[in-house]
Amino acid sequence: MASILVLFGTGEGQTAKVAARIDGVLTDRGHDVSTVDVESRPAELDVEGFDAILVGSSIHLGKHHEAIRAFVAENSEVLNARVSGFFQVSLSSAVDDPERHAEAAQYVDEFLEGAGWHPDRIGLFGGALRYSKYGFLKRLMLKRIAKDATGDVDTSRDYEYTDWDEVDAFSADFAGFVENRIGDRE
Repeated sequence: MASILVLFGTGEGQTAKVAARIDGVLTDRGHDVSTVDVESRPAELDVEGFDAILVGSSIHLGKHHEAIRAFVAENSEVLNARVSGFFQVSLSSAVDDPERHAEAAQYVDEFLEGAGWHPDRIGLFGGALRYSKYGFLKRLMLKRIAKDATGDVDTSRDYEYTDWDEVDAFSADFAGFVENRIGDRE
């Protein structure tokens, strides 16, 4: 059993849902999991006290969650010294379009390269359109983006694009990797 921190940054809540699903898979495998929203993390959270760390971020307008960027910058040494993983939730990963998938991968590459972090596992998941949570300008802007990406422009409802089987598979893969690495140390 490993102690695992799942730290996430979310905009409208989809990354929190993904983090909760990952928590469930890791917990079912017998791990001691602490799932924490980066914006409400306690000051006394000791990231060095975990065997493994999994960080998740939403993408909005090509940028990762600001508090996640700050966390990774502050803790890149610890992240590189532990078993670690990163997952990203974005609209670019939601559609069956190689150009959009390449765009999502580029967001990850630029983020990790800039932070100097080399996670052991990386997951890219489709996000959601939460029209009900957007202000007028953001709703208008995302409607224009969605028109080309998904075609889902009915702003009277929300849309979820996360492939939960994909999240489960990533979680199981990360758990297996942690188990192998932690087992090697014992």
